[in-house]
Amino acid sequence: MPNLTPKSRLHYGWVIVFAGTLTIVACLGLARFAFGMLLPSMRDALGMSYDEMGLLGTANFAGYLVAVGFTPLILRRLTPRSLITIGLMLIAACMFGISASRSYISVLSLYTLVGVGSGLANIPLMVLVSYWFRRERRGRAAGFIVIGSGFAIIFSGFLIPYLNTHFGTQGWRISWLTIGFIVLVIAAIAAALIRNTPEEKGLEPLGAHGSVDYDPSETKGRFSVVQILAHLGALYFVFGATYVIYGTFIVTTMVEEYGFAEASAGRFWSWVGFFSLFSGVVFGILSDRIGRKGGLMVVFAVQTAAYLLAGSSLGEKGIFISVALYGVAAFAIPAIMAAAIGDYLGKARAAAGFSMITFCFAIGQTLGPALAGINAESTGTFTGSYLASGGLTLAAVLLSYFLPSPAERY
Repeated sequence: MPNLTPKSRLHYGWVIVFAGTLTIVACLGLARFAFGMLLPSMRDALGMSYDEMGLLGTANFAGYLVAVGFTPLILRRLTPRSLITIGLMLIAACMFGISASRSYISVLSLYTLVGVGSGLANIPLMVLVSYWFRRERRGRAAGFIVIGSGFAIIFSGFLIPYLNTHFGTQGWRISWLTIGFIVLVIAAIAAALIRNTPEEKGLEPLGAHGSVDYDPSETKGRFSVVQILAHLGALYFVFGATYVIYGTFIVTTMVEEYGFAEASAGRFWSWVGFFSLFSGVVFGILSDRIGRKGGLMVVFAVQTAAYLLAGSSLGEKGIFISVALYGVAAFAIPAIMAAAIGDYLGKARAAAGFSMITFCFAIGQTLGPALAGINAESTGTFTGSYLASGGLTLAAVLLSYFLPSPAERY
């Protein structure tokens, strides 16, 4: 019979959280958010237009979308631990390839595969939260995991300008090579530490024994689970479509529209990483206490303010406040969604449910940068895209209000 560890010992669930945080550093933080810092120098080296820059982001998210669709099927044959390791190794290999690329097409192809690797690593990782933690601990656990992106943003905000200064036009290549090696090391750590279930360590999930998951079979109405997934999926779509526009283009906006030096823009971007360290944990714990609905409403309201400020041309002070608000709320939605899926569907259906709503998220983040790039190409600015993002997240505040608690019935 599995037993909880003695109180004097650390529950292995927190080791899973540690390995998960590193995994997020690699599969989302470095693979996705370092990209925004690299874009200006890559644009100069490869002669990219705004719409080609947007297409790179879209290609990455399209790869992520494909991975999201196939991950539940792959998890029937491979364990989460194996799939996470494979995804991270694919990301590292493609980063090495990008560092040596001489054409836009090769970068486009390889960065698409980076997106595939990100999806293969991220989906099974977030599912592990439902296996290792009971309901009242899930928001906190997922919150600690997603702060990995914040660490990666801080790191890339200092590393990439430093490498560009010392290696000039080859700096972006050295940057891809460096972060590729880091991802490879994290893949080895994840393979060594991650375990698929508490039973493998002779444990039970961490949390109070009285905390039980909601059973969707108890709901009246044939389409209740479908409606829950559609509701969460719509909210996740809005998050995907909006946060990625800001994350991809805000550094370019600061450099090309506000006249910031690259190093100065990098410091601002590092502030996003600093503020985001509190994002998942604060809002994850908040959602444990006030419910997923309340947590989502607060996060989307903060994001609305960030996007509207970015599109309001208020100068350096306005950009700093926008960056702070974006960072504070940046990774709260994934943490709340990971916890919510476990609440509504239970751990048996968590993988399929999380993949479904992440598919909606991936569609949003696939469309976002492409549409923003096309708009900027025609208008010469990203202002309209930031304002549109603010309108969408404001609508999401209202949509979140109508999200039922797990005990309610549609």
